[in-house]
Amino acid sequence: MNMIYIENKKRKLENIRKQYPDADILDITSTSNLRYAQLLSPFYPHGNIPIPFTPGMYAACVEGVWQGLKVFQNSDVDIDSFKNDTMKGLKRTVRKYGVPLGHRKGVYGTELLNYFDARMMIYLPTYKWVLDNIPEVHRIVEKIAARSQTNDIVFLDYNTNSDFRDISSPLSHAGLENYT
Repeated sequence: MNMIYIENKKRKLENIRKQYPDADILDITSTSNLRYAQLLSPFYPHGNIPIPFTPGMYAACVEGVWQGLKVFQNSDVDIDSFKNDTMKGLKRTVRKYGVPLGHRKGVYGTELLNYFDARMMIYLPTYKWVLDNIPEVHRIVEKIAARSQTNDIVFLDYNTNSDFRDISSPLSHAGLENYT
């Protein structure tokens, strides 16, 4: 039976190749050298991605939605995050904005979601929307799924947590391709 593995992109490639000698290795981060692999990154600016709980508003990328709806001690929703199509400068940090308080349930919502609920109600549905609704992304996922029938696949990502229920560490979007 063939498997899909997730390894940290910062790991030495030679060590990954030793551990998975016959596997296809695919860097699916925004810094990948392969455009088709970059398309799977939450930073990739597909455009027109619906912002959950905000009818009629759209973002350039999944990460823009996630960061834009994040509320901090010193900063509320950041509409500019939704427009960011550069794959850079998307992270909003504690150092700059203070302690995170949660994610706003919609741009104009009054409810703040805790981290788990935000992951379930904002991040996962937004990323799944991209997987399901961007034809080029959907085709890539289908090709990877077909290839995984005959070969092991190793996804390289910065985060390796593929359990969307585990909020002890950031989620690896690489693991989400298995949930489509």
